[in-house]
Amino acid sequence: MSANETLKQLRQKNNMTQDELAAKLFVTRQAVSRWENGETTPGPDMLTALSALFDCSINTLLGSPRKLICQCCGMPLTDDGAISREPDGAFNEDYCRWCYADGKFAYQSLDELIDFLVEHMSNDQFPPDQARAYFSVELPKLTHWAGCAD
Repeated sequence: MSANETLKQLRQKNNMTQDELAAKLFVTRQAVSRWENGETTPGPDMLTALSALFDCSINTLLGSPRKLICQCCGMPLTDDGAISREPDGAFNEDYCRWCYADGKFAYQSLDELIDFLVEHMSNDQFPPDQARAYFSVELPKLTHWAGCAD
């Protein structure tokens, strides 16, 4: 879905008119209309305000153009329910809610995360030694662990 369609859908889902949305954001109804018609896209500050108002990520507002993955564990962030939040409630699109919550990381070391993943993700087709080898190679490529000598 495109950004303009997403914005219109969110507005309608929240039972708002264009005038009501414009009043909440301190913009004109014409600005909202241009966003919904795809003539313009809200700027960064307005996207942040819309994200807070509709309780969705900026990526969702933009029609999910980026394929987000957690930069700690590598899990795909396919919906807003998996995306972490900052202590103020704002979305943090870099991490999943299991790796980062309330301004804190769940795993203090790469080894701690790998141990957890091996325990919970290995099976007959993906034995523990193979899982450990895979995660030991792939996870250091993620932003959170890049450059860590763990």
